[in-house]
Amino acid sequence: MKYFAFALIATTCSAPLYAQVVDGSVAAANTAGPGPVRTVNQAGQWMQGKLMPANTMLTVTPMQDISSKHIEVGQTYRFVTVGDVVENGATVIPRGSPVAGVITYKTGRAIGGKSGKFDVEFRTVLVNGKEVPLTGKHHQEGRGNTVGALLGSILISGRSAVMIQGQQATAFTAGPVPY
Repeated sequence: MKYFAFALIATTCSAPLYAQVVDGSVAAANTAGPGPVRTVNQAGQWMQGKLMPANTMLTVTPMQDISSKHIEVGQTYRFVTVGDVVENGATVIPRGSPVAGVITYKTGRAIGGKSGKFDVEFRTVLVNGKEVPLTGKHHQEGRGNTVGALLGSILISGRSAVMIQGQQATAFTAGPVPY
């Protein structure tokens, strides 16, 4: 009998009565009677239960100029989305949403006409207060100096790689995004 009472108490305590957290959202029971479970996002709005598919493309631009002359591997830079990302007529990721990118590779300009280079990997976009994971990498190269390369000069070097504000790059959602 005591095992039955223990099982009954454990089952009652482990099952929430009105709400359950699922992936940062709350699934609330319909208190009006039997029916579907409705989901609430972090802003307290009822979600429609739709998902924007993974690998959805978004276009981003840096919020400041990024130069291979002044960066280090591991530094995070801020980008913003250039346009709205729309799925089935609904704006899922609004224009101007903040995006985080991390420098993953860098070389400075070098002798003999070698140009500077860097890679930035896109990590997250902030949507309705929630960070959504991204994938994608942008490679930026400076212009080499062909005269220096031809002459083999130690005095002539290439140019630094620079990504300017307004320059566009592509990132992709890493997984489905609820809206």
